[in-house]
Amino acid sequence: MGTILIVAELKDGSVREASYELAAFANKIGGDVKSLVIGSGVAGEAESFAKKGGGTVYVADDASLANYNVDGYSAAIRAAIDASGADTVLISNTPTGWDVAPRIAAALDAAFVSDVFNFEDGAYIRRVFNGKLDARVKVAGDKAVVTVQPGALPAFEGSTDGSTETLAVDTSGARAKFVETKVAEAKGVDLTKADVIISGGRGVGDPEKFTEVIQPLAEALGGAMGASRPVVDAGWLPHEYQVGSSGQVVTPKLYVACGISGAIQHLVGMKGSNFIIAINKDPDAPIFEVAQLGVVADLFEVVPALTAALAEAKG
Repeated sequence: MGTILIVAELKDGSVREASYELAAFANKIGGDVKSLVIGSGVAGEAESFAKKGGGTVYVADDASLANYNVDGYSAAIRAAIDASGADTVLISNTPTGWDVAPRIAAALDAAFVSDVFNFEDGAYIRRVFNGKLDARVKVAGDKAVVTVQPGALPAFEGSTDGSTETLAVDTSGARAKFVETKVAEAKGVDLTKADVIISGGRGVGDPEKFTEVIQPLAEALGGAMGASRPVVDAGWLPHEYQVGSSGQVVTPKLYVACGISGAIQHLVGMKGSNFIIAINKDPDAPIFEVAQLGVVADLFEVVPALTAALAEAKG
């Protein structure tokens, strides 16, 4: 498969989990794996990534790259492609990836495949028509830029004999300038990192019931509270709680869907969970098709009873 270049992404000075997932994805494709770490004072993170699936890691370390800047990052990625001779560039399907990946593909006149979640028999697999179908995409050209859905694969595990190389990047031609980053107030557990998620749908009835019924069960299990799109659209919970194709794609060990019918856009976001429990009064609800355990009952009877049983068990 030639040479694969992973573009690692940093958050708060550390390589993100999604970048280690890219390392696992690169190994699934097969080929000579190389990586790029961009930032300021990132040599230590680059060395760590090199030993955990990153292969040869190019380090673009410069004060002008301390914060994301599409022009500076594009220049660094182009320099890494030239240095590595990469045929395939892997970038996480995050806001940063959405911004920079198409620019790189256009500049290289390369194929662009977005939001893939698997690779089989030489084809990238991505969902289309709001998750109703899976498309198998084979690249006809010599080069491809691919964005990979976070959570699509478990992060790379184990250690490798990687190394680092300093990469000189000319950012003098950057037309954009970093001004500031405004971060929304963090609320609850990051759904993409939660091992347990208790989600509520329209069947919960009103926003107060999320606090009274859904959240206590999530807290009893040490997990996070999630929601379906209708709940977010109604303004009952902020968007960061939404699970689905237009929200967050999650793969927890346990996912409990309460009062969620199972529209395809929601199923896309949670059907990769290890174990799914569905609680719904409608025995024909589509959510039962993906659940390992289905409870046909009133969630307002079942969920409080589960919460009480957990509290009793904990003494």
